[in-house]
Amino acid sequence: MAEVWRYRGQEIDSEQLAFLREFIRAHAASSRWKLSRQLCEALGWKQANGALRDMVCRGMLLMLERAGEIELPPVRRHIRGQCRTRRPRPEAVLIDTAPLAMPLKSLGSIEIQSVRRTADEPLFNGLMEQYHYLSYAQPVGEHLKYVCWAQGRPVACLAWSSAPRHLGSRDRYIGWSAEARRRNIRFIAYNTRFLILPKAMTFCYTSLSN
Repeated sequence: MAEVWRYRGQEIDSEQLAFLREFIRAHAASSRWKLSRQLCEALGWKQANGALRDMVCRGMLLMLERAGEIELPPVRRHIRGQCRTRRPRPEAVLIDTAPLAMPLKSLGSIEIQSVRRTADEPLFNGLMEQYHYLSYAQPVGEHLKYVCWAQGRPVACLAWSSAPRHLGSRDRYIGWSAEARRRNIRFIAYNTRFLILPKAMTFCYTSLSN
């Protein structure tokens, strides 16, 4: 029986492999990036929000190439920092570290700021690298980054990402079937990082003791 390949919920049999080989030959002038997007358009591979699933498609194509099933166009350029093992670590951030010692009622409002793709994203990355026990890790898939501010200084950071596709304990707790998981996984967010900065912890302790 012909081998069936599986990647991120997609099954690729011998007939689909033949289609992929012909598709690659027909788009020989395309880069790998463009090829994956063209393939998504041809197959109708889209996320729930309408965006192309080109990252999943690209990963599938790389898997098949490494297995010797297809031959992709040569790599045209290497993007600095794209390889995770070579990606530069976030730089440490200088912030005010004096203890916030005051009654809780004097704190004022706390601002929760979305920082992804903003000038404050390096601040988030640097604080995670410097203060979180797991350090900073580049989120995979769709993700959000937040910095919480109090008294004009950062006191906490939170990150959310797309949920893992397969998580046995979660799926058993919810009671999902495989079909229900595939249909509803997009409605779940995964809290990948939660950080309260050390001096903010001093603030909370001091405030509560008052």
